[in-house]
Parts: sequence; C-alpha cells; structure tokens
Amino acid sequence: MNIITASVRVMKSYDYSHFEISLSADLQPGLIASETTDTAAQVDELRKTAARLADKSVAQYKVAKANAELMERDAQDLDMLRYRHREVLKKPEGERTPEDKAILKAIADRAHRMRPRYDYEDDWDERDYPQDDEGDL
Repeated sequence: MNIITASVRVMKSYDYSHFEISLSADLQPGLIASETTDTAAQVDELRKTAARLADKSVAQYKVAKANAELMERDAQDLDMLRYRHREVLKKPEGERTPEDKAILKAIADRAHRMRPRYDYEDDWDERDYPQDDEGDL
C-alpha cells in the first residue's frame, strides 16, 4: 500500500466549547523502514501535532476566559466606583472622609491613564521645513 497524502482531525471539548484541528500532509516513503511503518509513524506524528495544537487552543481559551472574567469584574467595580464618585461629589469638601478622597483620586488617576498619549511625531514632516544651502531655515 502506498499512501501519498494523509490528513488527521483532532477534536477536543472543554467548557462547552469545541476545538477542532485538521492537518494534512504529503508523505514521503521511508528510506530504511518499510513504507507502511514509516507512513504510520508520519501519520501518528501528524496526529500528535494536531493534538498539541488542540491542547494549546484550550490553554489559550482558558487564559482568554480568565481575562474576560477579570474585565467583567473590573467593569462592575468601575460602575460601583463611579456611583460612589457621584455620591462623594454631592458632599461638601470639608465633610469628605479619607475614603471619599481616595475614590476621587482613583477616578482622576483612571482618567489620566485613559487619556490619549501624545505622538511627538504627529506633525513633523521634513518637506514642511525646507532648508537652504547652508542648512539653515
């Protein structure tokens, strides 16, 4: 039997999500071992590669899911922080507790972190600033 092309499919389920990896390869007959043994070994190696990729997909899914859960929790915390921020702003400044001041600072810090970064190269173009022969403007 002479198998020229082989394909493998590995399916893995995790957390009600399904991961499927399909690989195919052109096989080359072995030089030392019999073609059947060499072909089977090549197909088995292809299957192992597909299984490793499926495992890696599940691992990446676990990380992405954990990050999404953290983001959801952070969003809920942010909603609560914004609510408390509005309540703190209603108080006169002299009646604010250290915790109230911390809430105001946390919102201010978040706003500072979320601002767009200045791009120092945004408006620089050499063609806009021609130089004369001595290199001066």
